[in-house]
Amino acid sequence: MERFSRLVNTFEETVLTVLLAGMTLVTFSQVVARYVFNTGAVWALELTTLMFAWMILFGISYGIKIGTHLGVDAFVNLFPKPAQRVFALAAASACIVYALILFDATWLKLLFGDDVNARGGALEYIRKMHKIGIEMEDLPLQRWIAYFILPLGLLLFAFRCAQAVWQIVKGERDAIIAGHEAEDLVAEHKDELKD
Repeated sequence: MERFSRLVNTFEETVLTVLLAGMTLVTFSQVVARYVFNTGAVWALELTTLMFAWMILFGISYGIKIGTHLGVDAFVNLFPKPAQRVFALAAASACIVYALILFDATWLKLLFGDDVNARGGALEYIRKMHKIGIEMEDLPLQRWIAYFILPLGLLLFAFRCAQAVWQIVKGERDAIIAGHEAEDLVAEHKDELKD
């Protein structure tokens, strides 16, 4: 499992780096093309927007991994540590369920029976886009390929939340959200504030 986790880490970090570099290069080249050569590529805006969307969806799971998501924990902090741990486990578990529902909601019929109209999700959307075969507006790329980040990002998010659950259970992590940056900064610079 540790090897798989390292593989996912490398994959996420590499994709995020490539996307950020790609967005920068495409945008810079368009600025130069427009202001120096009075021209530009029609597809550049759509590509940059697509890369930005991919970066966001990869960044969601990566944010869980490094603990940078913000959260409001004022209510949770009123409780003792064991209760805070239960809240953290509930929050991480709810995120897993959320990701799985958005990935493919048909599994809800297993829990609630056939009376539930549970259809759809990112997987179903990708299937439909593949079946229809629509291309992007300015890029020569099928939409299902461009939007494949939806199910992939949701699976990565569910994986990172499952990791967070395990880390909370083992006591390696307190919550799924970030630490208190403002408090950390004040503590770090407390001597400077005395002046």
